[in-house]
Amino acid sequence: MEQKIRRDLNMGDNLKRLRKKAGLSQEKLCAQLQLQGCDIGRTTYAKYEAGELNIRASVLVQLKKLYNCTYDDFFDGLEN
Repeated sequence: MEQKIRRDLNMGDNLKRLRKKAGLSQEKLCAQLQLQGCDIGRTTYAKYEAGELNIRASVLVQLKKLYNCTYDDFFDGLEN
């Protein structure tokens, strides 16, 4: 039997928008996250932005601090 994988809502576009607004490349962002104790590589982060992987809550917590934004900024436009 063939199964269809349901795509969940993803916040990849919002992650990318916030990163670009902060003027960071994926590499620089990951380096800053690692300095904050959040061990994440660029390949994994790229998958978050592409919607291929769900982001961990611990990464969101660190990104919120780094971007000085609200959690709502990560979920903008996903309620539709």
